[in-house]
Amino acid sequence: MISLLPAHADLAELDDEALAAVYAYPDDLAAPWVRVGFVASADGAAAAAGRSEGLSNAADHRVFVLLRRLADVVLVGAGTVRAQDYRGARRPTIGGSTPPPIAVITGSAELDPGSRLFTDTKVAPIILTLPTAPAERLARLTAAGADVVVLERLTPDALLAELAARGLHRVLCEGGPAVHGQFIAADAVDELCLSVAPLLTGGTAPRISAGPDGALPRSMRLVSALHEDGTLLLRYQRDTPIG
Repeated sequence: MISLLPAHADLAELDDEALAAVYAYPDDLAAPWVRVGFVASADGAAAAAGRSEGLSNAADHRVFVLLRRLADVVLVGAGTVRAQDYRGARRPTIGGSTPPPIAVITGSAELDPGSRLFTDTKVAPIILTLPTAPAERLARLTAAGADVVVLERLTPDALLAELAARGLHRVLCEGGPAVHGQFIAADAVDELCLSVAPLLTGGTAPRISAGPDGALPRSMRLVSALHEDGTLLLRYQRDTPIG
C-alpha cells in the first residue's frame, strides 16, 4: 500500500505503524469524533449480492481492521448487524488490551441473542434502544450478556451523548446507509473513510448513505489517499469542526 496524498517521492510501502499514523484520530478529544467507514464499487454500489464483503479485498480489509483497532467503539445499525451476521471485534485496540465494543442502534431490540454478536465476542455489545422496545426482548438480550441502554431518542445527538458519557470519543460508524444518512442529515459526520474497489456491479445496490434530506451539502476535504492493487483508500474530513 502506497500513499498518493500526502505524496511521497519514493512511493514506499506503508508499514503498520505508518498506516496507523495516517488514520490516527485527533489528539485529546473532548467529545465524540464520528468516523464513518465504508467500501464501495467504482460505480457507487455499497454492496454486492447484498453484502459489503462482496466488495472487500485485502487492502480494504487491512484498513477495516485498523480502523476498529483505533476506535473506542464501533457504532452500527441493527439492519446491518443482521444482514452481515456481525460478531464482536477480534483484535484489541492499539494501546489497549480488549477490542472495542459493538454498539447497536435498534428501536425494536429485534436481535437474536444466539447470534454471533453475543456468542462470538470478547466484549459485551452495547444495545442502544427505546422505551417502546418489548420488555421480553430486552430481558433476553440482557441475559445474553448485552449492555442494554434505553434512550428516549435514537437521534445522533442522543447516541453521541450516551457514548460521550461512557468516555467513548473515538467513534467508528460502520453504517449501514440509513444510519449514515441520519448522521449526514444531522451534520454529525466528522470524517469518511471510503475504500473504492476496482469493480463494476450495476444492478440496484444501495449507495453508502440513504436518509432524510439535510442542510446544504457539507464540504469535505481529502486528507489522504492510498492505493493498492487498483483499490483507492480515501479519507475525507469536514472543512470546519463541529461546534
